[in-house]
Amino acid sequence: MKPMIFGLGASLFAAAACQHVAETQPSAGKLWFEALADLCGQGAFAGQLVSDDEVDAEFKTSALIAGPATCTEGEVRIPFAVDDDRSRTWVITETEAGLRFKHDHRHKDGTKDVLTWYGGDVLGEGTVNRQEFPVDAETRALFTREGIEVSNQNTWAMDIVPGETLTYQMWRPNRNFQVEFDLTTEIPAPPLPWGVEPIE
Repeated sequence: MKPMIFGLGASLFAAAACQHVAETQPSAGKLWFEALADLCGQGAFAGQLVSDDEVDAEFKTSALIAGPATCTEGEVRIPFAVDDDRSRTWVITETEAGLRFKHDHRHKDGTKDVLTWYGGDVLGEGTVNRQEFPVDAETRALFTREGIEVSNQNTWAMDIVPGETLTYQMWRPNRNFQVEFDLTTEIPAPPLPWGVEPIE
C-alpha cells in the first residue's frame, strides 16, 4: 500500500508543477509586446507597400519609415512617416484585459487631427508574432460622427518577426492596406513626429 501512496504523491506533485509552469508561462500577447518593445533604443526602418489596392498607389512611390520607437511603462510608440508627412504614430498599450492599439494623428503644428486616437483592443490570444485589433466602440462613434461609417468594419494588425520584419495591416471587406518594414537594416531617423517635443 505504501508504494501506491508514494506513487500517488509523486503524481500530484508532478501535476502541481505542470500547473505552476502553465500559470507562469508568459502569454503570446505578452511575448509579442516584449518583441515590439525591443525596437525601443533602435533606429528607424524602411518599409514598402505590399498590398495592392489602387487607392493606395501613392504609397508605392513614397518613402515609408517606421521608428525610432519609444517606450514607457506598458506602452510602445512607433512613428510612421510617409515622405515628409510625420502626422502618424502607432501607440500600443498593455491593459488589464490585454493589449490596445491606437493611432495618434497630429497636424504639422502639433494639434490633434479630428481623426485621431482610433483603433481597438486585442482580439483573442493571438500569437507571439501577430496580434489583431478590431475597431472599438469609441472608434465607431468617431467614424460615424465624421461620416466614414465604412471604416466601422476595420481591423488592424501588427506582425513582428524579431530581427526580420515588422508589418502593419488594416483591412475590412473589399479593403486592404499593408506595409512591411525591414528590421535587418537601420536607416537614418526622420525628424520627430509632429507634436513631439525634443528632449533637452
